[in-house]
Amino acid sequence: MDAQSVSTADLDLIQRIIPHRYPFLLIDKVKDIVVNERCVGVKCVTINEPQFTGHFPGMPIFPGVMIIEAMAQTSGVLVGLSMDLVDKNAKVFFMGVDGVKFRRKVVPGDVLELHVRALRGGGRVWKFEGRAMVEGELACEATFMAMFDVAKA
Repeated sequence: MDAQSVSTADLDLIQRIIPHRYPFLLIDKVKDIVVNERCVGVKCVTINEPQFTGHFPGMPIFPGVMIIEAMAQTSGVLVGLSMDLVDKNAKVFFMGVDGVKFRRKVVPGDVLELHVRALRGGGRVWKFEGRAMVEGELACEATFMAMFDVAKA
């Protein structure tokens, strides 16, 4: 596979790049991929997800920290394709989150689009800006850093 030419990542490819699995895999696909630059993750928010049992009974709201995590997972796919980490058992570790602002609630039935753009990268440590959108409306914004580690065989 030529990871540099991929423009869309389905669930199978996502799981070949990042280690997250149900119930903590928070993206369904990644589209509009421009390696080393940007992409858009997609999360279809559904009522049957486990967090809605307690967040909040009678008023289900997708937790803000999970929106940030979904942005981070989206950026992990971008880096995985940019650095040819498909099937390499790479691990991703958060290093920092800054400037987080929540602008609207995200609820079951929403399709969350996670726009991430690399601000700095190329090595093990990358910095991103992210915007989570629902139907063109800003739900959350943040800048964040992550470190990528590839297991040695």
